[in-house]
Amino acid sequence: MIRPLLAFVAAVSLSGCAGLGASHEPRDALKIASWNLEHLAAANGQGCRPRTEADYAGLRRHVAALDADVIAFQEVQDRAAAERVFDPARYTVVMSMRPASGRGGACRGRPDLTIQHQAVGFAVRKGLRWRRHADLTALGLGDPDLRWGVDLTIDHARPIRLLAVHLKSGCPSGRSAEDPDCPILFAQASALGDWTDERGLKDEAFMVLGDWNRRVSQPGDAFLAAVDDGQPAKARLTIAAGDRSATCDPRYTAFIDHIVAGADAAVRIRPGSFEEYVYGGEAEEAPSDHCPVSVRVSG
Repeated sequence: MIRPLLAFVAAVSLSGCAGLGASHEPRDALKIASWNLEHLAAANGQGCRPRTEADYAGLRRHVAALDADVIAFQEVQDRAAAERVFDPARYTVVMSMRPASGRGGACRGRPDLTIQHQAVGFAVRKGLRWRRHADLTALGLGDPDLRWGVDLTIDHARPIRLLAVHLKSGCPSGRSAEDPDCPILFAQASALGDWTDERGLKDEAFMVLGDWNRRVSQPGDAFLAAVDDGQPAKARLTIAAGDRSATCDPRYTAFIDHIVAGADAAVRIRPGSFEEYVYGGEAEEAPSDHCPVSVRVSG
C-alpha cells in the first residue's frame, strides 16, 4: 500500500515574488530540506535551548553548507529568530500564522529555562517564485499548543506544493490510536490525509516534510497507514529516506524527520539524492537535537 523510498486563516493565498539580489540563480533540480532547529529563540540566552551569538553564527554556517533552495523548519519562536539563521538577503522567511498560545513555564526540569512559542515555517531562496496557501489549521485540532501546517507552492519549471509540519510527540512508533499517548497524533492523521487526498485529486505534485515525531518508515506503520489509504492513486505516499537508518544521534537509528512525496512528486526525486546532513563531533555539542534531511527534485 505504501512504498518505502523515499483550516483556514485570514489570508487565503499570498504570493511570493522572485527576490532580487539573490546569491544564486534557481537550479534545475531544487534542493528541498527539513530541519528542526530545537527551540530557536530570537534573543541570546532565551528559551529551552539558550544560545550565544557564536551559536547563531554556527547555525548560519550550517545553513550555508546545507545550501538548500527551500528549507521547512520547526521549533522557531518567530520571524526574528528565523532571520538570525536564514540570511534575509538570501532567503525569504515564511512563518505559520498560528498565534502564540501564551503557555510558558519551565522546561527540561530547569526553572531558568522558559518554553517559548514553537512555530513552523519555510526559508525560500531568493530568486524562486512561490505562492502561499492557507495554513493547515486542522492539524491544530482546536488546541492552541498544537502546530499548524504551512502550505506553499514553489512555482519552478513545474510547480510543487509543500506542506511543512511538526506533529504531536509522544507516540513515536508501534502503538495504536487507542494507546493513551497516541490519540492526538492519530487525530492529526485525518487532517493530513484529507490534505494529501485533495492534492492527489487535483493532480498536484506535493510533499509533506518536517518533524513527524513518528518512525513512519518502519514496516506497516499504523500512523502512515492512517494517512495513506491508497486512494486516490496520486496521493499514495513515498518516503524519501526509504530504508536508510538515521545517523544524527547514535541513540536513534530511525528517522522521525521525514520528506514524504505524493506520486507525481516521487517520480521527480533524483535517485540517490536523499541526504542526512550530520554536524560531526560529539552529540552534546550539536547545534540542534535534529539533523537536516534533504532531497533534490527535478523541475
